[in-house]
Amino acid sequence: MTRSYGRNSSPLLTAIGVAVALVAFVGTQFLGWEWGSGQLVPTIIGVVAAAIALIAFLSRRD
Repeated sequence: MTRSYGRNSSPLLTAIGVAVALVAFVGTQFLGWEWGSGQLVPTIIGVVAAAIALIAFLSRRD
């Protein structure tokens, strides 16, 4: 059973979301990444994920 919340789910966006969650989990648990610690990689990943989410939101808002 799939939940769509009134819109079509995109497999690509789902895959991107899962990949970002996996990177965040591995980064925090095994690589010692912490938000606000001045490390560049977590910040870049967060900015890219936020940009993708914003683009997806704006493109589906029609």
